[in-house]
Amino acid sequence: MKYICIEVSGDFACFTRPEMKVERVSYDVITPSSARAIFEAILWKPAIRWHIDKIEVLRPIKWMNLRRNEVGKVMAKVTPKSLMKSGKVLGINIEDARQQRAGLFLRDVRYRLHAHFEMTDKAGEGDSLTKFSQMFERRAKKGQCFNQPYLGCREFSAAFTWVNLNEDQPTPINESRDLGWMLYDMDYRNPKEPNPMFFRATLEKGTVHIPAHDSEGVRG
Repeated sequence: MKYICIEVSGDFACFTRPEMKVERVSYDVITPSSARAIFEAILWKPAIRWHIDKIEVLRPIKWMNLRRNEVGKVMAKVTPKSLMKSGKVLGINIEDARQQRAGLFLRDVRYRLHAHFEMTDKAGEGDSLTKFSQMFERRAKKGQCFNQPYLGCREFSAAFTWVNLNEDQPTPINESRDLGWMLYDMDYRNPKEPNPMFFRATLEKGTVHIPAHDSEGVRG
C-alpha cells in the first residue's frame, strides 16, 4: 500500500454538521468525505477508490460568523418533451427563492491530508497501483484537476500542493481534544437511499486518525 499526501489551504471553509437543519455550522476540521472529494477532484477513475488515513491540522482553528444569500429550492425534474409541451422556461427566479442564512465557518485553514487508494473491480489489465500513483503525482505537482477542489462549500475553493513524505514537513498544531461524532462518508451500497456513516473524531496533537471504512469505529 502506497500512501499519498497533499497539502490543502483556503481562506474559508465550511464542513457542515448534518444535525443543523437551517443554519450552516462547520465541524472543527475537514471531514474525511470532504478530504476524499479533494483527491477525487485531482484524479478520479472507475478503477480506483480513495480512502483517507490521516488529517493533520497545520493552522490554529479559527471561526467567523457570516450571513449570506442562498437559494431555497432546486429546479423541478422535467423531461425535455414535457418542457416543450408546457412552453415554460426551465429555471429558478432567484428573487423569489432567495434566503438569507447565518453560518459559523472556519477561516484561514491549512491541512495535510494522507490517503491511499485501492483497485476496484472495474480496473483493466493495464491498470495498477503504480500507474495511478504516478499519474496522481504528476497531476498534483502541475496543479491539474478535473474540477476545482473546495473546502466544504463550492464557493470556498481550495489550493493544493504535492507533499513529498521523504522531506521535512511543518509540524501540526499542538492541540488535543475530543471532536465528537463526525460525518465519515455516505454509504452508497443502496444508491436510492444512501446512508450517512459517522465516527468518533479525536484531535491528538493536531492530528485526526481516520479509521478504516469497514472497522468497528465507523457506524452507519
